[in-house]
Amino acid sequence: MRRANILPSYAAALLALAPAAAPAQPAAPAPPVTVTDAWVRVIPGASVAAAYMTLHNGGREPLKVIGVRSPLAKMAMIHETQLVNGVSSMRGHEPLTLPPGASVTLAPGGLHVMLHDLTRALAVGDEVPLELSLEGGARVAVKARVRPLSAE
Repeated sequence: MRRANILPSYAAALLALAPAAAPAQPAAPAPPVTVTDAWVRVIPGASVAAAYMTLHNGGREPLKVIGVRSPLAKMAMIHETQLVNGVSSMRGHEPLTLPPGASVTLAPGGLHVMLHDLTRALAVGDEVPLELSLEGGARVAVKARVRPLSAE
């Protein structure tokens, strides 16, 4: 007696009864900001550090960086160093607006990310994770390599 192979037709029937798969939801578009040359200046023995980078808005609308954080610091914020009458001072600089098509460089002596109360000592070559928060809820992950105090 010959046995009929009913498995393929049974499987086809089950597939026909299964609900159609929901179409995949499109991923939220990535913010049009790019970050290059991210680095951190290490200060031996200090509980603070400064991060630098260049931000570029490749979009057609202004972007605002409204905050920054790092798991390696209890607090992080964008600061600006100013020299007034020969005295250097720092003040908070949030939000940081990036005009469409423009780049903003965070560099020693100017804008920078100040990392306060580091959770551990940083060593040259370490990678420091940062997260930039943009107005509207988007977030941009950044990895900044630690450079020596003498780095520019």
